Amino acid sequence: MMKEMNKQVQKGFTLIELMIVVAIIGILAAIAIPAYQDYVARSQATAGLADIRGGITAFEEGIQRGGIGSLAASATPAVGDVGLSSPTNACSGITVSGAFSDNGGQQISCTLTGNPKVEGSVVNLTRTAEGHWDCSVTAGNGWDDNYLPTGCTTS
Repeated sequence: MMKEMNKQVQKGFTLIELMIVVAIIGILAAIAIPAYQDYVARSQATAGLADIRGGITAFEEGIQRGGIGSLAASATPAVGDVGLSSPTNACSGITVSGAFSDNGGQQISCTLTGNPKVEGSVVNLTRTAEGHWDCSVTAGNGWDDNYLPTGCTTS
C-alpha cells in the first residue's frame, strides 16, 4: 500500500501579502490626505463667504430707505445692524464699513479661521457705485487660488 501524503491547507496570509496591502493603503493615504485638506480649506473659505452674504440684503434695504431703524443714511452700521453676528465658525471676525449711501464703497469682510491654509485670509464683499457686490479675497500665508469661492477673485 502506498503511503498517503497529507495535504496541508494554507490558512491566513503570508507576511509578504500583508506588507503589499499595507504599502497600497499607505500610497492611497499619501494621495488622499492632501486632497482632503484642500477640500476642507475651500469649504471653509466658501463658508466664510456664506456667513457674510446675508448682510447684503440689509445693506441694500438701508440704502433704499435712507437708513435702517434709527441709523441715518450717513451712518456706518455695526455688524448686528445688517443682521450678522461675529465671530462665526468660519470667521474669527466680521467687519462692516461704509454708509447707507448709493455711491458704493460699502464693504462686509470676514477674516477666515480654521484650516491653517486659509486662516488669516479675508473674504470681502464690496459694493460698486452701480449697485453690484463684488467678492474678493485678500490672501493669507497658506492661501492658494484653488480655495477661492466661486465668483471671487484674489486681491
